[in-house]
Amino acid sequence: MTRSPLSTRVLLTCAAIGVATGILGGIAGWITAPVLATVPIVYGFVLGAHVLPGIIAQEATHLPWVALISHLVAALVASAIAPPWVFSFLGTAVLFGGIQELVAAMVRYRAWAPWRFFISGFLIGLVVALAVYFAADLDALAPWAQAVYLVLAVLGPIVWTAIGLAVGAALRRAGVARSIRR
Repeated sequence: MTRSPLSTRVLLTCAAIGVATGILGGIAGWITAPVLATVPIVYGFVLGAHVLPGIIAQEATHLPWVALISHLVAALVASAIAPPWVFSFLGTAVLFGGIQELVAAMVRYRAWAPWRFFISGFLIGLVVALAVYFAADLDALAPWAQAVYLVLAVLGPIVWTAIGLAVGAALRRAGVARSIRR
């Protein structure tokens, strides 16, 4: 009998990562309106925080499906904290987790170097920039602010990816996922 990569330990690790990052996601949900009202050019950067569940889970475990599972748990937790954003959280979880899983699958879940994570962060940044472009009234901003807005939307997920890699590596060094890695 072969062992499933989605053992109870893997699922519990994903749940713990999802809860921790879901709290951050819920906070990001509540600060969205004030950010858009006061400093809208940083909204894409705030949205980029939603890459954390998948990055941390993949870096800590180096296993398939952990990004998507962690994202879904994070979305449920964030939805409990900021209920008005439930559908946005769930859509973001599927989209961001799906992109992270797709990039990992393209290298057959064998390449875990930082460059691979940054590719998914960049792709998510492009999606965020596109979403921000359509969601925000960029025409109301000065041309320089429009440019900064879009640059921060692309860079946000990349910066959050670096933070997620650091957290995931720290968890791995602490032995959190030692018994579940293949």
